[in-house]
Amino acid sequence: MKICTNPSATANLSTTWTTQYSLDQPVPILLTETKPGRRLNFTAAGELVLTDIDGSIAWTANTAGKSVAGMNLTDTGNLVLFDVQNLIVWQSFDHPTDCLLLGQLLYQGKKLRSSVSKTNSSEGMFFVQVTFAYVESNPPQSYYSRSGYLNDNDTHKGKRYVRFLPWKLSLFIHSSEPNDPDDVIIIPRAFAWEPISVKWEVVTDLTAQFPDDSCSYPLVCGRNSICSTDQQCSCPIAEYFRPVDNRQPKLGCSEITPLSCSSTQDQHFITLEKVKYFTPANIEEVNVERCKQACLKNCSCKAAFFQYYSGAPIGNCFLASEIFTMEADDSYYNGSAFIKVQNVRSHHLATILGSTIGSFVLLLVVATGFVTYKVHKHKRDAEMEEDYLDQFPGIPNRFSYEELKTATESFSKKLGEGGYGSVFEGSLEDGSKIAVKCLEGLSHIKKSFLAEVESIGSIHHVNLVRLRGFCTWKSQRFLVYDYMSNGSLDKWIYHRVREQILEWECIKKIILDIARGLAYLHEECRQKIVHLDIKPQNILLDKDFNAKVSDFGLSKLIDKSQTEVMTTIKGTRGYMAPEWRTTNIITEKLDVYSFGVVILEMLCGRKVFDRSLPEESWYLLSMFEECWEQGTLLDMVDRHNEDMLQEHNTEVVEMMKVAAWCLQTNFKRRPSMSSVVKVLEGVMHVESNLDYNFTDPRIQETEVGDESEFTLLSSSLLSGPR
Repeated sequence: MKICTNPSATANLSTTWTTQYSLDQPVPILLTETKPGRRLNFTAAGELVLTDIDGSIAWTANTAGKSVAGMNLTDTGNLVLFDVQNLIVWQSFDHPTDCLLLGQLLYQGKKLRSSVSKTNSSEGMFFVQVTFAYVESNPPQSYYSRSGYLNDNDTHKGKRYVRFLPWKLSLFIHSSEPNDPDDVIIIPRAFAWEPISVKWEVVTDLTAQFPDDSCSYPLVCGRNSICSTDQQCSCPIAEYFRPVDNRQPKLGCSEITPLSCSSTQDQHFITLEKVKYFTPANIEEVNVERCKQACLKNCSCKAAFFQYYSGAPIGNCFLASEIFTMEADDSYYNGSAFIKVQNVRSHHLATILGSTIGSFVLLLVVATGFVTYKVHKHKRDAEMEEDYLDQFPGIPNRFSYEELKTATESFSKKLGEGGYGSVFEGSLEDGSKIAVKCLEGLSHIKKSFLAEVESIGSIHHVNLVRLRGFCTWKSQRFLVYDYMSNGSLDKWIYHRVREQILEWECIKKIILDIARGLAYLHEECRQKIVHLDIKPQNILLDKDFNAKVSDFGLSKLIDKSQTEVMTTIKGTRGYMAPEWRTTNIITEKLDVYSFGVVILEMLCGRKVFDRSLPEESWYLLSMFEECWEQGTLLDMVDRHNEDMLQEHNTEVVEMMKVAAWCLQTNFKRRPSMSSVVKVLEGVMHVESNLDYNFTDPRIQETEVGDESEFTLLSSSLLSGPR
């Protein structure tokens, strides 16, 4: 049964308070077994009691005789019993369940306890304390520790507790000394409130030191199992352990012959080398024999885990009464597991041996077939790719791998990373400098590679980065571009170093260059090219600060007879237009929207999303909408750029109108890039009746990060230079 509170609304006192509290689940005051007919009573003696249908007490707050005068459910979700002086006698915040609410403290010694499942509110097997997280066993085994930040011998410190502050979970050490301030240790957030999407988002796990599916979690492979370095689950030795379910290895393993305390003479250890366990040692500075003997003498001990440095005679030992997931480990800190097993009766051996050999033969046949299939598929894909590349007229130069290796001095000078790979600086034999992009990521690299070759392999424009050539070598793909000495635009608009501040005339020129490049892609090629990833990182600057659009790994080709195409698309968070999520329709107006975001970033000197700023300033478009309504657009301008603020503020505001024109939620109202070019050249004006509701909170927070997906639409030919 759950007794719950609603922190965001008033409620009448009854047997149950329920809420959704933005987490799709009630917030429980008490975790206990659900039984029909249970009642919660607030007695005349001031006692809060949960009784079963037969009148027996299932739970009590133990407040009888403590002068309780009333009960209050606060707006923070705290259920309080108070006396005549309005002092707290009992409160639910002192008894955490499976949730920690804003304002609630998790004191040292208290537990945050999991429920069994979303539908079963009984106490689960996991709980968290201030310095450790535990997995339930007898005794509990800790699997995550923050204890290094606390000194239990520090007498100058007071109570320790965890507190759920707005936007983060923090570990506090409260000081009783007036000149010694409280310590605050930020630990990874589990949930964060997203004001744009108006909901809680899972942003990380409290055990974020482990990657997803990490072997360091105690039940990632179930009980009595081993998690390999590639996160595969297996049983230790088939003679003594078997999978709970052969089709689901993560459910763990069971003992073939359970241990028996009445037959300890028939027990021995099996040894697993290069294995470690998640919990810290409970016996330190012992040798391996003493560790093993300690386990043999303890009937409840099922395994002894011994860790030591190479060559050291002693190490640390942990005795486990239950075995959860063990982790294969090749680190310098050697680990051995000694698993206690009951001797297997001889008549089992033939059966075990036969099944093992049969399984091995079957596995060998399947593996051979799979490898043969992969080899043939790889060869067939390579041939199809070569045929596909040969279709392009005016295909750029094909380099050999050795040529690129020589040009880049064995890829020694890395310029940066982004998209699907790394970029390296190099020089050709004629002395011209190049940038070589090495694509990485299995099947994704072929899609990105073909997209770039098809999109810009045979077109040339002063505001598009020139593809000098490409290389296919084994499974690797390389693209060769002209070298841009001033790097990408983001390095010139986000950094606050004085010599990197761009003057207004340079900013205007860069904006016009980007617009001209996009107008060429949209309107001057045989097929319309939609870039789909316009952002400062994909705008490169040459030595004279001429801007060139780059990175066509997501670009789409659209026949001019088509006004739109539907396909699966992804892009970079903050730059994708609202319609892409709801319709998957691709038009050139997606690039127009992204261009509007880039203009704003250049004028404001910040990223579209920046959580280092105060909460109300996180999202640039929300600020833009607010300042537009209040007529305070100049408040948004980069305060480090005096040239824009002092000398050209009128022009800057006009440029913001261009951005607003491009950012309209209705994509049909956004201008073409050729119209934007005309406005920037001064031969046309921005339309006056703009829709300044730029943000769509349902969309922006669902955009992805730098992960991108490409869908090839056609193999139609592109025209040469215009």
